[in-house]
Amino acid sequence: MDDWRQRLDAVWAEAEELGEQGTVDAIDSLVAERAPDDPEALFEAAGARDFAGREAEAEPLYRAALAQGLAEPERGQAIVQLASTLRNLDRADESLALLRDFLLAEPGHPLADAAKAFAALALFDGGLHADALREALDALAPHLPRYRRAVEAYAAALDDDH
Repeated sequence: MDDWRQRLDAVWAEAEELGEQGTVDAIDSLVAERAPDDPEALFEAAGARDFAGREAEAEPLYRAALAQGLAEPERGQAIVQLASTLRNLDRADESLALLRDFLLAEPGHPLADAAKAFAALALFDGGLHADALREALDALAPHLPRYRRAVEAYAAALDDDH
């Protein structure tokens, strides 16, 4: 792990103590060491703004990081975090579309279950409560040592009309 990443990790480890603005300032200081189009730096700047509840500022930074070719594991994180940001900006449909595209392209991604959790939240925000619960249960079911089939069957039978 390089020095820059270690220093970033140290800031994130202290984020609660630093507070929102302190975290943004500390991350921005590290980001300034990199080129303006560095995808990792853009991703970190976006994450700091998300942490501070400044989603409208985070969105274009996430998009820029992805457009600049952000590599894994940060790429998957950026997609999930961007989807969460969109949801928080009251754009649940856009959030869900981003997550669906991600899951379709990479169903076995290590963050697939996290993507499904955020998809469930977007569905709930969109008023699709049965779909939201189904999404959450479908993500959970593969992790159940018992009752997997039953949970999958009950999830498939969910309907907002009942």
